[in-house]
Amino acid sequence: MIYVFLANGFEETEAIAPIDLLRRSEKKVITVGIGDNVITSSHGVPVVTDTIAQEAPLTDELEMIVLPGGMPGTLNLEKSEYVQAAIDFCVKNNKYIGAICAAPSILGHKGLLKGRKAVCYEGFEAQLEGAEIVSSGVAEDGIFITARGAGVAIDFGLKLVEKAVSKAESDRQRRAILCD
Repeated sequence: MIYVFLANGFEETEAIAPIDLLRRSEKKVITVGIGDNVITSSHGVPVVTDTIAQEAPLTDELEMIVLPGGMPGTLNLEKSEYVQAAIDFCVKNNKYIGAICAAPSILGHKGLLKGRKAVCYEGFEAQLEGAEIVSSGVAEDGIFITARGAGVAIDFGLKLVEKAVSKAESDRQRRAILCD
């Protein structure tokens, strides 16, 4: 089971592309609304989530969480006690955490990226406290998968598929969507 957290002000592409690719790969993906079950994106698109944070248990069935970026979505995710608890749960239980655009800053503020390779949206690098900033679109280091922004949302989603399913499935999905 994979949770994708949506808070008001999230970036649509950074959330929907990974959801789509993971579901195409037959993973159980649950969108989790922070504060409500109708969340409005940074560009005014309302999205109905599968559940809300208060009803999404943090159990061993959880394989991964995904933090889309966008503003003020990232700030709204970061101030959520539930999102903070989910991050802590994943770290404690060695579960994957994907964060894209501004959202890696949430991990940086918690000190989780110290000494790790990471990327983020341009201008947020200083908030990835102690991270080794790399130039790739997507970076993986341990349980952390970070990405620059909407332009690499497909690559980010495919990396999540690789970790949640397999490299072969990620490659299959890449071919299926004609992503060279």
